Amino acid sequence: MKALKILHAPWRQDHQLCELLDGQPVPLRSTLQRRAPPVNHITQRLRSSTVPTVDAPSRAAVSAADCGLLLIRLTFGLLMAAHGAQKLFGIFGGDGLTATGRGFAALGYRPGKIYAAIGGGSEFLGGIGFALGLFTPLAAAALIGVMINAMTTVSGAHGLWDTQGGVEYSVCIAVTALAVAAIGPGNLAVDRLFPWGKGGWAEAALALFLGGIGAAIVLIL
Repeated sequence: MKALKILHAPWRQDHQLCELLDGQPVPLRSTLQRRAPPVNHITQRLRSSTVPTVDAPSRAAVSAADCGLLLIRLTFGLLMAAHGAQKLFGIFGGDGLTATGRGFAALGYRPGKIYAAIGGGSEFLGGIGFALGLFTPLAAAALIGVMINAMTTVSGAHGLWDTQGGVEYSVCIAVTALAVAAIGPGNLAVDRLFPWGKGGWAEAALALFLGGIGAAIVLIL
């Protein structure tokens, strides 16, 4: 009886390689004659083909901070737009452009109707842009400029607290506008599609600079 020696192929766990001791090989199937790739290589290929690639977080992903920024923008932006609509269109209990112009003239802004249109337009357009997160640095600049004028000509002489006619309200609006320009309007904003939608030092500086320059021009003229 011829003895057999069983050799296990290290690359195949489900087949055996048989040889006769007298040197006469047993014919092998052609599939066993090809060297199979190492098991670790197979495992690596399976992992690479089955594990999905995880991309970096998308800018469009919505977080709690985005929702908070949206709430701030809508609250302050729509309220400021409503104030502008009061001056421009006489809605929401406003006096309209003619009557508001007379009030501006009494404060030293002449011609009053033109300055009322500038002030009302800044509040209306700036508020809408702020609420939508559209051109946020420019919208913030418009609101900051209006608030600087209000503090300079109306509330500055009455101290800080709003109960005494002070600058409290105007300071809150201006600081909120500047802060959103610095932080960015968030992913729930139109500006997320543009480079300035991320916010930063440049956006904050631009909002403060344009707001200050605009306020200075109106006050000087």
